[in-house]
Amino acid sequence: MPEQSATDQPGMVPAARRTAGTMFAALHGELVAHAWSDPGVEHDAYSLFLQRSLALGWLDDRSAGGGSEDRLRRAPGLWAMNDAGWNDPSKVSGAGLVSWFQVEASAVADDRPLPVRPFLQCAESATAQTGTLRLTAVQLLLPVQGLDAAARPAYAPLPTMLTADWFARRNPRSKTPVEVNINSGRDTSVPDVAERIADCLRHLDQPVFAYGSHDLAGQDAVLVPPFDDSFWNGPPLHGMVLRGELTEWSCDAVGWLAETIADTAASLGIRTPLLLTVTRTHSAG
Repeated sequence: MPEQSATDQPGMVPAARRTAGTMFAALHGELVAHAWSDPGVEHDAYSLFLQRSLALGWLDDRSAGGGSEDRLRRAPGLWAMNDAGWNDPSKVSGAGLVSWFQVEASAVADDRPLPVRPFLQCAESATAQTGTLRLTAVQLLLPVQGLDAAARPAYAPLPTMLTADWFARRNPRSKTPVEVNINSGRDTSVPDVAERIADCLRHLDQPVFAYGSHDLAGQDAVLVPPFDDSFWNGPPLHGMVLRGELTEWSCDAVGWLAETIADTAASLGIRTPLLLTVTRTHSAG
C-alpha cells in the first residue's frame, strides 16, 4: 500500500491483464469532521477504500495481498486499487474537492454495466469515516473504451435497466434538479452524437433520471478535474450538458445514471474515456 503524502496525484498504473480501463471518482462538497475524530490520527483514503472494497468482495486479487495459493482461490473482483486521497476537512473552507479515488476496472461481463455504483458506494463510505459529507457534485472518468456494446445480450442491451426498479419507490420530495456534463476531451464524439444520447435518455422507461433539456458545451462548462490532461484525452474541449431531475441526490442514483450514460455512449460508437460531472443545481423542495 503506497504511503499517502501531501503531493499525492492521480496517475496511471500499468495493468497486468485485460481490464476495462482506469475509473476515477472525485467527490465535491463540504466535509464536516466528526466531533469524535482524533485530529492527531492521519486518515488514509487509500487503505479505507481498499478495506471497504475487500469487505464487500469487490476488490481484485492484485490489491488484496496474500500468497499465490490464496490468490488462486479468490474470485475476480470488480477493480484493482490504484490510488486515493483527500483534503483535510480542518484545512478546507467552503465547498470544493473532498476526496478522490482511482481504480483499474476489471473487464466487464457482457450483461453487466461498468461498476460505477459500487465504486461510488466505497468512495462515499471511505469518506464518511472522516466526517459528514455534504455532496454538491460527483466527477467521474468512465473507461467507455472498455465496453463492448456488440456483446450485450438481447435481454440487456442497457444492463442498468435490469436494476432501475430499485429506485421506483422513492419519496417524490427527494427529486433533485441536476446538470450532467458529458465530455469526450479532444475527441468530438460526444457532440457528434449529442442528439442521440439525449433522445435515448428522454425515452428510457426508468424512474431514476427525468430528462429536461440539453445543450452542447465546451471546456468553460466543465468542473476542472483533479488530474492532468494526459491522464485521459484532455483537455475537456467537446461535450454536452443534460438538465433534468434525479429521483434522489445520492451516489447510488448518480452511479446508476453514469452506468447508463456509459453504455449508451458505447452503443453509439464512442470509444474514448468520458469525463462525467453530475452537479446538484439547487436543493430539492
